[in-house]
Formats: sequence, structure tokens, C-alpha cells
Amino acid sequence: MKANPKLTLAIAAFLLLLGCSSQPPGESQPASKPTPPPTETLTGREAFQKLYIQARGWAGDAVPVRLESTVIPNTDGHGGKAAVWRCTFASPARRSIKPYTWAGTGTLRDLERGVNPGVEDGWNPANASQMNFDPSYLKVDSDAAWNVAQQNGGEKLLKTAPQESTQYVLAWDPLGKDLRWHVIYGSKGDPTQLRVAVNAYDGKFIRVEK
Repeated sequence: MKANPKLTLAIAAFLLLLGCSSQPPGESQPASKPTPPPTETLTGREAFQKLYIQARGWAGDAVPVRLESTVIPNTDGHGGKAAVWRCTFASPARRSIKPYTWAGTGTLRDLERGVNPGVEDGWNPANASQMNFDPSYLKVDSDAAWNVAQQNGGEKLLKTAPQESTQYVLAWDPLGKDLRWHVIYGSKGDPTQLRVAVNAYDGKFIRVEK
């Protein structure tokens, strides 16, 4: 019986295609890496609430000492929001402090996405840099503090240097006896191009610190 050349060619092409697409037994196609979720940013007060809940789990009498943001790649801190916030809490009963950090991304080397507890250390309440504050004084959020800072030199600075990032520090001022936002403009090389203090209770402009 004479073979059909067209049928023979079709079978050969099919076998060739099957051989190219086959893989050794037991091996699976490499799974594609899932796309990481976008970086999340929060205002200071939003991040503080998340951190405060965790700190109260560590010590029921935990009180805040200092809240500060960190600028990471692809974020600039403008508008009062940041992707990383760190708050140090003190426990009078334990005579110790412990930092907690919230991260809006999982791409950082030492931080997981969400709340990350730090290492407990000794606390000296007489130290001016470790003075705690009452959370009820935090009425004004970092986005409102940003707006005040913009009106007092920030807007002018960013018009000439829009690449400058902004950081935020919230701490009790022992001399003024008030809780203050410090809105800090500047790149990593020079983080103090401009520093504006804003009252965290009533939102009033206090002064330009530099």
C-alpha cells in the first residue's frame, strides 16, 4: 500500500510540535512571580493609630514618645503622607521604651509590610528627648501640618526644587509645653532645607526653625 505523502508530512509535523512542547516528567512550568501590591502611604495620625494598638498589646500603659516618617525610594512625603512611620512608646510600669514601625510596602530589607515591633530598651523620663505625650493632644494630622508649612516657605521651596522630599516628626516640646509637628524639607544629603513647626493641637503655625 502506497503511503499518502500529505498524511506522512502532517504526522511528522505533529510529532515535531509535540516534542518541542514536551518537558521531562516531574518538572512543572516555573510559576510567575506575583505582582507586589502598590506602595501604601498614610498620614501620621492614621499610622499612629495602627502602631498604638500594637504598643498597647506590649504594655497596657504604653504612651507615645516620638512619631516620625521616613522617605523611601519612589515616595517624597509630600501632602503629609509617608510609606514608613516609626513611633517610640514608653511604659512607665516597665521603665522601658519600644519602637514600632508601620511600612506600606514589603520591598524593604528590614521591614515587612504592616506593623513591625522593635527592641525594648531602658527609658529615662527625665531625658528631654524621651518625654512622652498624651495622645489626646494629637488633633491635627500631618496633612494639615503640611498645608501650614507650605504657606510658610514650603511652597516657595518646592517651586525651585520640586525634587526635595519631606519628613515629619511629632514630639512634645518641653519649653513650649505643647505637642508639635516638625515638617522637614530636604533631600537625604541635606534634610534641613526648611523646617517648620506646627502646633499639633490647634494647627497654628509656630515658627520656621531654619
